[in-house]
Amino acid sequence: MRVLVLGGTSEANKLAHLLAEASGISATVSFAGRTKAILAPPISCRIGGFGGVEGLIDYLKAENIDVLVDATHPFAEQISRHAEIAAKRAKIPLAVLSRPAWVRTVQDLWIDAADKTDAALALGHEPRRVFLTIGRLQIEAFAKAPQHFYLVRTIEPLALPPRLPNYRVIHGRGPFLVEAEEKLLREESIDVVVTKNSGGEAAFAKILAARNLRIPVIMVARPGEAMQAAMHDPGEVMDCILRHQLARRGV
Repeated sequence: MRVLVLGGTSEANKLAHLLAEASGISATVSFAGRTKAILAPPISCRIGGFGGVEGLIDYLKAENIDVLVDATHPFAEQISRHAEIAAKRAKIPLAVLSRPAWVRTVQDLWIDAADKTDAALALGHEPRRVFLTIGRLQIEAFAKAPQHFYLVRTIEPLALPPRLPNYRVIHGRGPFLVEAEEKLLREESIDVVVTKNSGGEAAFAKILAARNLRIPVIMVARPGEAMQAAMHDPGEVMDCILRHQLARRGV
């Protein structure tokens, strides 16, 4: 049986290890290629886009894919939409593997934002020192709020300088330690954290650090959930794949 995993997350990597140990399954992980430092999976991989939904459908048919798994980032809205359409048109099962969102507690000082533009407006008019951790593709939205200082953290260097008059870029890949995040927020005199509700443990330390230091967090909500019900455990997705494998054998 042939399985295609749309990856790029730690959950996809965990699923890849499970697939590597399974018999009778040939699996491939596909990466978009936006991040150069890719964790090499224990199964075959491809890097690059498919050329839209039609390209993905063509790939599924050409490679005789039996099961498609969407294990992309919770904010990778376009590829998730393409996956849902492609699976339906190719008439194959789609399994969605997505980490659960972070949940606000009574100790958190969260300000909800619908999207990156809403988050920029939520910073207000008075100059503030902002810890910006929303990914490279979202930074330009904050050019509309140039009065603030931005400490921008990305995994990799930016291809072009952002259109922000007052900023500094630092690099880092999670998981981060709470103590280190608290130290960073204190030393940089951060007034507010801006982040996306990506979920997972790797980046949760900044949320705990802000909670401990009573620093507000502008939390950008996830895009509309896919119609396909998501699973949060790679083992659960693996069980679904194995059930489909048995069904194909008529067991």
